[in-house]
Amino acid sequence: MPHVDTELFISRRISSRRSGRNNVMVRIATLTVAAGMAVMIIALAVVTGFKKEVTAKLVGFGSHVRIVSLHSNGSLETDPVTVDTALMESVSRLPLFASIAPFAVKGGMIKTPEAIQGVALKGFGPDYDTSFLAEHLLEGTLPETGRAERTKDLLVSADIARLLGLDVDDRVEMLFVSASRPVRRDRFKVCGIYSTGMEELDNSLVFTDIRNVQRLNGWDAEQVTGYEVMTADFGRLDEFAESVYGAVFDHADRTSDVLKVEDIVSLNPNTFDWLRAHNVNALVIIVIMLLVAFLNMVSAMLIILLEKTSMIGVLKALGMRNGAVQKVFLLRSLAIVFRGMFWGNVAGLGLALIQKYTGIIRLDSTGYMLSHVPVNLGWGWWLALNAGVPLVMLFLMIIPARAVSAVKPDRTMRYQ
Repeated sequence: MPHVDTELFISRRISSRRSGRNNVMVRIATLTVAAGMAVMIIALAVVTGFKKEVTAKLVGFGSHVRIVSLHSNGSLETDPVTVDTALMESVSRLPLFASIAPFAVKGGMIKTPEAIQGVALKGFGPDYDTSFLAEHLLEGTLPETGRAERTKDLLVSADIARLLGLDVDDRVEMLFVSASRPVRRDRFKVCGIYSTGMEELDNSLVFTDIRNVQRLNGWDAEQVTGYEVMTADFGRLDEFAESVYGAVFDHADRTSDVLKVEDIVSLNPNTFDWLRAHNVNALVIIVIMLLVAFLNMVSAMLIILLEKTSMIGVLKALGMRNGAVQKVFLLRSLAIVFRGMFWGNVAGLGLALIQKYTGIIRLDSTGYMLSHVPVNLGWGWWLALNAGVPLVMLFLMIIPARAVSAVKPDRTMRYQ
């Protein structure tokens, strides 16, 4: 029988004995590994879920990168830029490019007999990617933007509809106040109701045909607030934003507009700093869980070593070296780790799936930006976790396994 098979055979014999299966410390160690694995899975699922959901919704309301007037200061009353097809074509040829579309924004108030709500009226055209809005549409339809004639469709959030008592097909009046123009009134028809769960943005954004916003701003058909640009790889956003800036700079001498490039991270620094802080939290949880599991595994291994002292002495007397005996008990430890990992995966993935499909654990959207705890189950981090935990535990267990070298065959066999 090969040498390694002998060690595996002895390890299996140890674990198959009734005392090996029912040892209290073995059970505690298995339970600790299972609990730690479950907590790590849930922590990573929630952390990656937060990052994915918050980023997707911020991008859905805007874009990865936007090109606007240099004189734009974050207010809703901005200087227009002229649609430049040459610039759009140049950006569309960049690596990692996904889409580009003009947009226009106007600040206003929705007024009903019951209440009034300040909002940003965002207009988009037929080239705009509406998949995000379609995904979160609850009732009705999206504003029609492809018709030759301008429509007065208005897409509002469920929060605004509830606050103002609106429903699909209702007529609603909007007021627009400007420092350079008298108060303007316009009427729209509610075409649809959406909800993303991000209360702060849901309460402030409504959508319509871009031509409505151009008319309200006193712009012509070629004037817009700016362009929204999407990349095919968010992980390389900095690189893409830099290339967009290069394209804008190359066209600076061909247009009278002075433009600037902004990415989603620079526009929402506090939010992305908050998301990055979650990475630290997840790392702390993983380290603590590994440490607790390691301490319990050390206790279990030392007890197993004490119970099997006479067996160790016999194996050494028969010629087995310290390294081979250590391998026997390392294999026994790995069996405990893998059993705990199996049940930890069952519990962790089960709880994560329950939350993913039921949203049973709710959040205060004012503080967390989402109405429920988001969960993201990705193959990448799950495989890395399941590969990394046994490797880390195996490395750490080498230390207590060295206790085998302290066992002397002559002393253990003398008192048999």
